[in-house]
Amino acid sequence: MEDTKKEQERDELHRAIWAIADELRGAVDGWDFKNYVLGTMFYRYVSENLANYINNGEAEAGNTDFDYAAMSDEEAEEAREGLVEEKGFFILPSELFCTVNARAARDENLNETLEKIFDHIERSAKGTSSEGQFAGLFDDFDVNSNKLGATVAKRNEKLCKLLDGVAKMNLGDVKYHDIDAFGDAYEYLMTMYASNAGKSGGEFFTPADVSELLTRLGTVGKMEINKVYDPAADPCC
Repeated sequence: MEDTKKEQERDELHRAIWAIADELRGAVDGWDFKNYVLGTMFYRYVSENLANYINNGEAEAGNTDFDYAAMSDEEAEEAREGLVEEKGFFILPSELFCTVNARAARDENLNETLEKIFDHIERSAKGTSSEGQFAGLFDDFDVNSNKLGATVAKRNEKLCKLLDGVAKMNLGDVKYHDIDAFGDAYEYLMTMYASNAGKSGGEFFTPADVSELLTRLGTVGKMEINKVYDPAADPCC
């Protein structure tokens, strides 16, 4: 039953990604599209992760009606240092994914808003143990790329649809979020890219079914495996 549920959730995630692809069709190629979707998913994840952490802490203290997203930036700033120490990063209430997505359609400078927020998130982690995980995290998310549109208005329209599409993804309760959803999204996006790229796609991605088949063939009759040689692996990795 658990496997069936996971498969249903995976199919739902794939449909959501495909819906975003339909919205951006003709604008962003597979490789860039992957970066935009994963970047937006991670933005949502860290936003919900931080807000949930704060809300749970307040609930345990008896403040059950507290909502970090509704807090003023000025008040939130007072807790910045402690939260960075505890979580390794910080996001203002006005810069949370849910807040930005809610006003995205009315934000004429959405591209600049996102660029500023991504920079703030990365810089908030500087000097912490998580600095390496956040440094350059959104470098491939070019909010000003002509691939999104020839004008700022066109680009913002695409970015708005991207935010809305990721917001509609059913990732469940944030406390159950794990890397599996991102890993599965990455694999699906890579599959989409490789398919669209034709033969050259194989340079970047080997479908899971092929990898599994090769593994099975390579382990026939063996009870233990000491070493594995992959001639297709990137030597720099």
